[in-house]
Amino acid sequence: MASVTVDYNVCVCFQVVQSIEDHHLEVIALCRENGFHGLVAYDSDYALCNIPYYFSAHALKLSRNGKSLTTSQYLMHEVAKQLDLNPNRFVIFASLLGNHILPDEDLAAFHWSLLGPEHPLASLKVRAHQLVLPPCDVVIKAVADYVRNMTDFSDLEAIANDIFRHSQSRTDDKVVRFKKAVEYYSAASKSQHFSPYQGKFTHLTFSLYLTALFSPSQANPTVTSPVVIGHLNAQIPSLLSMPTRNHMDITSPPLPMVAPEVLRVAQHRHKKGLMYPYIYHILTKGEIKLSVTIEDEANQELPSAVQLFRPIRQYVYGVLFSLAEAKKKAERLAMRRNRLPEYPPVAVKEWAAYKGKSPHTPELVEALSFREWTCPNLKKLWLGKAVEDKNGRMRAFLACMRSDAPAMLNPACVPTQLLVLCCVLRFMLQWPGVRVLRGKELDAFLAQALSPKLYEPEQLQELKIDNLDPRGVQLAALFMSGVDMALLANDVCGQPIPWEHCCPWMYFDGKLLQSKLIQAIRDKAPLIDLCDGQVDQVNKVKKMRQSILEGLNFSPPPPPHPHAMPFYPPGGAFYPPPHMMPLQGRGRSMGMPRLPSMSSQGGKLEIAGTVVGQWAGIRRGRGRGGFPIQVVSVGGPNRGSSFMSKKKYIYVRSNMSNVVSHKSLGPFLTRT
Repeated sequence: MASVTVDYNVCVCFQVVQSIEDHHLEVIALCRENGFHGLVAYDSDYALCNIPYYFSAHALKLSRNGKSLTTSQYLMHEVAKQLDLNPNRFVIFASLLGNHILPDEDLAAFHWSLLGPEHPLASLKVRAHQLVLPPCDVVIKAVADYVRNMTDFSDLEAIANDIFRHSQSRTDDKVVRFKKAVEYYSAASKSQHFSPYQGKFTHLTFSLYLTALFSPSQANPTVTSPVVIGHLNAQIPSLLSMPTRNHMDITSPPLPMVAPEVLRVAQHRHKKGLMYPYIYHILTKGEIKLSVTIEDEANQELPSAVQLFRPIRQYVYGVLFSLAEAKKKAERLAMRRNRLPEYPPVAVKEWAAYKGKSPHTPELVEALSFREWTCPNLKKLWLGKAVEDKNGRMRAFLACMRSDAPAMLNPACVPTQLLVLCCVLRFMLQWPGVRVLRGKELDAFLAQALSPKLYEPEQLQELKIDNLDPRGVQLAALFMSGVDMALLANDVCGQPIPWEHCCPWMYFDGKLLQSKLIQAIRDKAPLIDLCDGQVDQVNKVKKMRQSILEGLNFSPPPPPHPHAMPFYPPGGAFYPPPHMMPLQGRGRSMGMPRLPSMSSQGGKLEIAGTVVGQWAGIRRGRGRGGFPIQVVSVGGPNRGSSFMSKKKYIYVRSNMSNVVSHKSLGPFLTRT
């Protein structure tokens, strides 16, 4: 590779487009139609496409002052020298390394035959009926030698028969696929305009090792056009139409019909880069591939991003396929036929890797509709122009984010540019398991979003962070995954939030968040310090915090009977409520010990020898003698230890109207 530096001092605007059929062929066609001088990418398939200059996206670096870009240039003539291979044979060479048309599993027998029985790796060939593939660097050299020694590289039929002479199944099918693979790379290497074939994101084992073959600091490359070998009339298959391994795939129910005008809009927005890339793929294929995030598999405190934000996607799937409208139609039909409604299942195939989950098998995730209201169909959300349609878009987005609360739409409480931030944080707080986001951490997220440093790149660059907290890093990764899902939901619901208010850099910076978390948790700084001493920022944080927490219940529901008051350990808000203490006289039948009955003259409660509460008795008639105050002790030396060891929680009942507040007991109660 050769090092390339570009200096620029002008503002550059970029046009964004997205592929819809075949990524490589469409990108190449775009380059040729617009007369581009080169391509910046990180995929070896482009190296075979006869483009003037090919630069590495992996090596792309922006200078500290922001005035120059540095990258490396791929030199294909050096690749040819290293392989000792004529460039006009590259299309066959690439096809024999395997791609989405002819996978390397179908070429395994051929690759092993090139190594021969005397090769040191021959003993790894096949063991216990399990397919083992040779290392890629060994295969690359062996295939290059094979292609170099071909006498006639234009006779594809003869080449295919020789390649698959060791094949024991589907030989004819493999021959056809080999020819299609060669045609695919031949079409990509043509210099004239061509129509994109159907296919998607081809992947070569070649791409993992091609970079290692490049030689550095060389002269400008001499680009040699590969010779086009044959012309096949057969259609190049799409990657998504290719059969997958049975043990990897699962069967999903058929997708509901989508209105043609909706599909046209989706295709247009997808091509122009105006819509989240997941959406068109979900609508047409019913599957999604989720990105990997920073997660600690050993950490049981935080859920994985895939699991945490899956409910958002489930609501999104319901909106995309107009599930609420479909259910209404099913109910009306059932009423006319006097039978129970039948709801056809709607599920999307999710490919993802997270704690305890292999990436090789997808999961079927059910689409959900909102319980609180009937969401408009996708056509109205995307194309409706009435005022109620605009309101429906915003409500659908907030419902997907579980943030359909009045304060979220009040700009005085939640600034519009911070709505995505607050929705994601509110959603994270509603995880039914452990507490994902603690109070100080919530304040840190809000304080960094309001900090003036967020808009000062030089100050952020000079900011030093010592001893990063692993939990803080994972929280930041979780938050950004949530933003990703929020942007997906926003586009699905008709983009009620404009793009300029969705950009993450307007409300989040990872380094700034870490500094706020250190202040809040490690240094135990008050909120005024988190807000850099600015009182107006403190007030804004408090308003946003109150809006985020509005309607969220972090304590168990009230007891059904006024004489049974449960007490919970501190910080146990997300634990499920325990069974209530039965009424007096039923404890033994339930296998639970009774607490001593309380005297009508009053009493006091001791825990670990400390009086934590007391109550007055009911006044008796005159002339009656008084009774001593009754003491109920729990814990402490020789007091109540047997009761503590038997029960998970402690309950105190009284026939009096006054009961001790559970807040006063918090520091003393523990789970056993």
